[in-house]
Amino acid sequence: MAGGFFEPNKEDLFRIRKEFEIDASEIRKILNEKEFKKTFGNLLQTNAVKSAPKGFDKDHENIDLIKLKSFVVKRSYTNEEVLSEDFAETLVQHYKQLRLFFDYMSSVLTTDLNGVSLLDDL
Repeated sequence: MAGGFFEPNKEDLFRIRKEFEIDASEIRKILNEKEFKKTFGNLLQTNAVKSAPKGFDKDHENIDLIKLKSFVVKRSYTNEEVLSEDFAETLVQHYKQLRLFFDYMSSVLTTDLNGVSLLDDL
């Protein structure tokens, strides 16, 4: 199971990075929540820039998040887990955990930096 935002477009990537530059406490709370961490571990680091993106401070406290170009988590399952009687319930629980991550990222991408909805104009 994997979920997140793989290589968002330039504008969305900039918006996400600006959010992390301003305040990454909410995303860190989600990513570090005990059950989420146990299920998914960390954000995948396979698609990060080597240094700070243009316009961002290389010494920023959230540079680890700002350098990412994708925001994805992944969970693999063993054959034993997949064949277990309670696998469907396990998946439901894992999707619920993933939903917190989706909801946060969606809120970032549907609001401006002041928290004003961008959907009101649609």
